[in-house]
Amino acid sequence: MKAAVVTDFGKPLEIQDLPVPEPGPGQVLVKMAASGICHTDIHAAHGDWPVKPRPPFIPGHEGIGPVTAVGDGVPADLIGKRVAIPWLGSSCGTCRYCVSGWETLCESQVNSGYSVDGCYAEYAVADAGAVVQVPEGVSSLDAAPLTCAGVTTYKAIKVARIVPSERVAVFGIGGLGHLAIQYARLVGGLVTAVDLEPDKLGLAHRLGADQLVNARTHDPVEEIRKAGGADVAVVLAASPKAFEQAYKSLNRGGRLVMVALPADNAAINVPIFETVLFGISVIGSIVGTRQDLAEVFALHAAGRTQVIAETRRLDEANGSFDEVLGGRAEARLVFEF
Repeated sequence: MKAAVVTDFGKPLEIQDLPVPEPGPGQVLVKMAASGICHTDIHAAHGDWPVKPRPPFIPGHEGIGPVTAVGDGVPADLIGKRVAIPWLGSSCGTCRYCVSGWETLCESQVNSGYSVDGCYAEYAVADAGAVVQVPEGVSSLDAAPLTCAGVTTYKAIKVARIVPSERVAVFGIGGLGHLAIQYARLVGGLVTAVDLEPDKLGLAHRLGADQLVNARTHDPVEEIRKAGGADVAVVLAASPKAFEQAYKSLNRGGRLVMVALPADNAAINVPIFETVLFGISVIGSIVGTRQDLAEVFALHAAGRTQVIAETRRLDEANGSFDEVLGGRAEARLVFEF
């Protein structure tokens, strides 16, 4: 099979011919139809975060395709079914997080395309208990971004506990942000879209954002304050400055939802007095669970969301990374096989 491989941090991905992997006990083999490009894949390839993957490895955690083989202990009727391979490659299933529906917090979790080989390949193996079936009403092209960008922002909107008519500021409009706008509107939020690029703000306008703020030319804090302040700020831009601006834009009782992961273990200053006096909450939101992803797929199949994506070939992986880093991709890029 053809695969894009990280051979060392910071080096271009290599397109290699590798043997098709065989599913082990409890695993399935998936023939890739589509695999989305997430900024996390770039962080993995560059070794940006404190906990690093070990090269060589195959990145990718938005893989969609039919099951072509199963390992021992897996029902044969899974063969032929289209599934999604998400970021959560597996979890222990027995800890207090797993049994309470928060398997994404499991301390023994394995992550696709990070701690095990992922989906930038023509075939990938995955834990049979971690994959999620894709409904017929969701195309593989749409399902790929929904498997991470969708479920991540859906979970962020869930944990924010938005009340209808609250103002929700979304910092960073792209692969994640264009979906966050839609989920925030689905629960009744009034959405402010913040980005540096006019094209991204144009996309936000088409998706129904109520306020557009160009952070390159205007102070987002001032502009959001003019609109009455934010009750919720969801930060999807991997910039510490965006987190600081989001915090400062909040009303009393506001919730800052941290989603993006800037490089180098970045931090922001959270003033204790103001946070306590104004009743502000700071919430870290990681990717959603298998149930969250099933809900994301159901909403999309019902026509409640749309995915903005462009297709690329696997051998364009390095150029695609450059597009994402340069902000030239309108929303999500997806490898089609």
